[in-house]
Amino acid sequence: MANLNGKLVVAISSRALFDLTESHAIYEKDGVEAYCRYQIERENDPLEPGVAYRLVRKLLALNEKEPANPRVEVILLSKNSADTGLRIFNSIKSHELKITRAAFTRGQSTHRYAKAFGAHLFLSADPTDVRGALEAGFAAATILPSETGQDGSGQLRIAFDGDAVLFSDESEQIYQSKGLAAFEAAERDAAHEPLTGGPFKDFLAALHTIQSSYPEEHSPIRTALITARGAPAHERVIRTLRAWNIRIDEAFFLGGLSKGEFLSAFGADIFFDDQEGHCQSAREHVATGHVPHGVVNKLKVAK
Repeated sequence: MANLNGKLVVAISSRALFDLTESHAIYEKDGVEAYCRYQIERENDPLEPGVAYRLVRKLLALNEKEPANPRVEVILLSKNSADTGLRIFNSIKSHELKITRAAFTRGQSTHRYAKAFGAHLFLSADPTDVRGALEAGFAAATILPSETGQDGSGQLRIAFDGDAVLFSDESEQIYQSKGLAAFEAAERDAAHEPLTGGPFKDFLAALHTIQSSYPEEHSPIRTALITARGAPAHERVIRTLRAWNIRIDEAFFLGGLSKGEFLSAFGADIFFDDQEGHCQSAREHVATGHVPHGVVNKLKVAK
C-alpha cells in the first residue's frame, strides 16, 4: 500500500500555486455558477504561476536528485469542485509539475485534510483555512500577493522569523505586555533555557533531515533565520537551535531593522513571519507567508 512516510509533505491551495486573480474576481462579483462556467470554458488554458509556484518547483526538484528515493510530496488542496479543478490539473500537467495527489472540496475548508495527508506545511490564500490548520497543530501560512524576486539559484532557500514562527510566542508576550527593556532582561536571564518550539519547528526539522543527507557545501536547501531580535536577545535563540540539534545556515539579528532588503540579498524563495508589518516589507522583495499565530495576532483580533 502506498504511503507518504518519511517524506516532506507540503499541502498547497490552487490560489497559492497558480494566479487565479481573474477567476476569483468573477467568483466574488458574480457567484459560484459564473465561476464554474468560466473555469470549464477555459479548462484547456494553462494558468500562470502564482506566488508559491517557484517554491513548489524547487521542492519537487529535490526529488530529481534521488529519483529512486523521492523526498518530497506536494499535495493540492483546493476549494474547487472536481469539475472546475480539471483546469488546475491541466495547468499542473502543462507546467510539468509532478503533483499527482489532490483533494477538491467544492467550497468547504481544506485544512482538515492536511492531517490525513500527513502534511508538514499548509499554504493557502485563505486566512480562515490557515488559522484552522495552525489551531490543529500544523505549520501554515497565508500566501500574500508578493514580488517573487529573481530565481538566481537552483538551491531552495527558505527564511523564517523567530518568535511565534520557529519558536513559541512566550518571549513576545513579555515584549507586548512589558516592553523592550523587560523583554531583553528576561531573555538575558533565560539565555540557557531553550525556547519552546513554535508552529514551524517540525517543518524546519524536516528540511534539516533532507539537508543532513548531503555534504554541507552541496546541500540543495539553505535556510535563514531573520529576526527583529538583537543583542542581548540573540543568545537564547542560538542556544535553542543548538539544543534542538537543528541547523540554520544563516542568521540575521536586525534589532528592528526592516527585513525586506536582507531577504532579497539572501534570495529567499519564501519567508514566513507572524507580524503583518514585517510581511508588508518582505512581500515587496520575496514571496511571503503570513503566520497568523501568537500574541500579536490575538491582540489584533481582540481589537
